[in-house]
Amino acid sequence: MEEKKFDINTIIGFVLIGAILLYMLYINQPTPEEIEAEKARTEQVVEEDNSTDDALEDKETVSMDEVSAEVADTDQSDSLDILKLENRLGSFSYSSSISSAKENITVLENEVLYLAINNKGGYITEARLKEHTIYDGSPVYLIKDGNSSMNLQFTSENRMLNSQELFFEPTLTTDGSTKVLSMKLKTSESEYLEYRYELPANEYMLGFSIKTHGLDDVISMSQPMFLDWNLKGYRHAKSITYENRYSRLTYEHEDEKHSKLSPASDDEETEINVTWMNFRQHFFSSMLLTDTPFEEVHLTSKDLVQDEEIDTVYTKQYGAKMLLKPKAGSLSYDMNMYYGPTDYQVLKGYGRNLDEAMPMGWGIFGMINKYIIIPLFGFLSGFMPAGIAIIFLTILIKLVLSPVQYKQYLSQAKLKVLKPELDEIRKKYEGNKMKIQQETMKLQNVAGANPLKGCLPALLQIPVFYALFTFFPSAFDLRQKSFLWADDLSSFDTIAEIPYIPFYGDHISLFPILASIAIFIYMMMTTGQSMQQQQPGMPNMKFIMYLSPLFMLVFFNNYASGLSLYYFVSNMITIGIMLVIKNFIIDEDKIHAKIQVNKTKPKKQNRFQRKMSEMMEQAEQQKKAGKK
Repeated sequence: MEEKKFDINTIIGFVLIGAILLYMLYINQPTPEEIEAEKARTEQVVEEDNSTDDALEDKETVSMDEVSAEVADTDQSDSLDILKLENRLGSFSYSSSISSAKENITVLENEVLYLAINNKGGYITEARLKEHTIYDGSPVYLIKDGNSSMNLQFTSENRMLNSQELFFEPTLTTDGSTKVLSMKLKTSESEYLEYRYELPANEYMLGFSIKTHGLDDVISMSQPMFLDWNLKGYRHAKSITYENRYSRLTYEHEDEKHSKLSPASDDEETEINVTWMNFRQHFFSSMLLTDTPFEEVHLTSKDLVQDEEIDTVYTKQYGAKMLLKPKAGSLSYDMNMYYGPTDYQVLKGYGRNLDEAMPMGWGIFGMINKYIIIPLFGFLSGFMPAGIAIIFLTILIKLVLSPVQYKQYLSQAKLKVLKPELDEIRKKYEGNKMKIQQETMKLQNVAGANPLKGCLPALLQIPVFYALFTFFPSAFDLRQKSFLWADDLSSFDTIAEIPYIPFYGDHISLFPILASIAIFIYMMMTTGQSMQQQQPGMPNMKFIMYLSPLFMLVFFNNYASGLSLYYFVSNMITIGIMLVIKNFIIDEDKIHAKIQVNKTKPKKQNRFQRKMSEMMEQAEQQKKAGKK
């Protein structure tokens, strides 16, 4: 089962545990006397350390065991002692105590986004979207409980240092409506590494920069330097399979070329000149953008869903290790972070080609989505429920394509009228496939009933159908929008729960069943004539007629119900249009009379038809010569 439920006993247990934890925190608060004693002890340690520092520097070597012992005996809140021990190992030289540099959380938030930044490491340890919830009503967390880390790695005198192990000093200010958080890893008041976060009001995008001040000598000796960003994507949807299919790492090169890692298996790439990367979790994204392209980035993606039948917390594990290049002895990178919905309109509003992070389809398919489907659906859903908007969108698309469908049905009607004569040809030349094909082509050419004329209209509809197939799974406006029995059009609808069946799931969805029935009726109407005229070597149309609805029934059971609703409405409208064309527009008797008139007129073959006739005649002659 994919859906987690809490019973009343679990809730009561959590309340009791929370009450106990609050009580323990309360009784363990230090008294004023204890605070004064700790302050006096800290001042004494600082004085003793200053008096012995020169003696320690005169030592030629300091063993690792001695350093480890001193670290173990040092209180973490006393950052001066820790940083001086780091200095013995050849890292930063710290000269002042930082009273605020300890493991606390600094909150940075606006109306839509909540961020918690840990002083230890200076990176975001919690990112919550205030206006959205997941399938069970819980808040949407992109970062929580250690699922993400951002670590600046650099070497100093042959020793690798990690910023996530060191303490930063926070300073929170405001600049108009923008909240600014400066996190400084200090060696002195004028020498420090700074992470700077700038969060505007009502925005999912925040400014982020990494800069050094007065550390030219340290930076010049630190080669190479890397920013290592890792994130495990939380599951947010009912269907693990469906969400995981659209959770993917995408990125952009400096030349605006876009690439992606595999969504279905573990994958990794080393790329150059990367300007942004997106750790997409279907309807939500965590992005990092840079004004100065990263010269080299190692990207990784790992699928964490091992068994789709069992509940899981995470879908993908993403990683990006970026090479940082100092300039003029200092490090300076201006970047941005985005924690928010994978919504086309929102991402498009920021520019920088962020809409390419969405699976809109390539080439003409993406263009149809971006310039027709998305604006049209956005307009319709702006004043009507999402389910009704899907129905009206489908009606408008079918009306636009109805002339194409008319051409297709007209060609099928001509072939139906010619059926008696085609049967006579097959009977007359029975056993001679080549001759049957020659005579069939001649008759169809004279009557103006070329089967290709029926295929071309169908081919013209494929770009629209495929564009819609990619649109519905990524339409953020469908999230948690209900229609009829479906409580969320972005996920599957459930009318009954069943034991888990491989490839099908643990539930029965009604919209895929309705769509399968509609497809079956449509194929009965369009392939019935083809099955009667089936020739040896041709595809078994009866098998295809049964396979397509079955494929829809199984494959779409875990897909978004909005997509199944579209296919159901689309095929019902198609059936209706075909019935109208057949009964009120096309007159088969008139078509037959027109064909007989055309047969009396000389018919000029086009170049393709002449070439085909010549090839078939040559093949017939070679066959006769071979028999002789």
